[in-house]
Amino acid sequence: MAVWLVRAGRSGEYENKFLKDNKIYLTWDGLNVDLSTIPDRQKLLQYLLEFYENEKKNTVRNWVGQIFPFAQKIQKSDWIVCPSKFKATIHIGEVIGDYVFNAKAEDPYYHSREVKWFARDIPRTNFDQDLLYSFGAFMTVCQIKRNNAEERLKEMKKNNWMPLKKGTIPKHIQDEVQDDENTMADLEQIAGDQIAKLLIQKFKGHGMAVIIESILKAKGYTTFRSPEGPDKGIDILAALAPMGFGKPRLCVQVKTQDNPVERNILDQLIGAMANFGADQGLLVSWGGFKNSIEKERASQFFKVRLWSQKEIIEEFLENYDKLSDEIKTEIPLKKIWTLSSSEEE
Repeated sequence: MAVWLVRAGRSGEYENKFLKDNKIYLTWDGLNVDLSTIPDRQKLLQYLLEFYENEKKNTVRNWVGQIFPFAQKIQKSDWIVCPSKFKATIHIGEVIGDYVFNAKAEDPYYHSREVKWFARDIPRTNFDQDLLYSFGAFMTVCQIKRNNAEERLKEMKKNNWMPLKKGTIPKHIQDEVQDDENTMADLEQIAGDQIAKLLIQKFKGHGMAVIIESILKAKGYTTFRSPEGPDKGIDILAALAPMGFGKPRLCVQVKTQDNPVERNILDQLIGAMANFGADQGLLVSWGGFKNSIEKERASQFFKVRLWSQKEIIEEFLENYDKLSDEIKTEIPLKKIWTLSSSEEE
């Protein structure tokens, strides 16, 4: 068994199709050719150089390192790791089908493999940082073999995808997969993962309400935060304008459990909005939301916003300079400049 990283598009644009179809796709635009007929890596390089004649040779060589494994090296029973771009989660599945080419499929879905997604929406914070580093490779397809990843993922599966205890991580094992040696990592995502781990470590429970309140204050809201304990369905009240007498008036509920919250939590928030005379609500859940809530995003668009870990981190970073000194002391950050992924390529 091998473990492969397969991305569902640069912006996650193919993620829903991957999950709905129970497949992974090789999403190279216009590549309408049966790759099983080109089993030699060098011949594939020559073909792609002609097919993508306007691309640089180094770019095409990089593509060969991703396209060739998808068609020729991935096997049944291998595991697929697919990071979500919409949530701070990871999907993992098992390959149960051979490479399939469908010339009549819609571009770019000509190439596929059937997958059984046995674990969806595992929180990124459950994984050790070195595994997240491997998951952060910019390549669309690559094998993950660093630091005994295969065995550690198996152990996590046995442990219901909860973090492994300290001391159980094997020593570093050198990656022998040539395609993966020089893979550039998504430094922005890696930094976000590190910040997320420290944030939930320092501010889990009622402390997360402190973070959310500070973000709202940075955005111009006047707030009231309920004391720790029973909150009657609301952790924070917030409103714009001086002294908080303006509109919109906001009710906020904050949850920091690892698992996605159920629909009843959304109903509870909506009830609290009516009780407090609020115009809108904000439901914050570190562990994300069950499908029963996700289905309500459109119908509740003008009433309720949903923040999962992904949105919390985005808002935290966007408003960091305006957060309280106490928070910045606990989560010290600094800005750095680096080349974008397009320039690195």
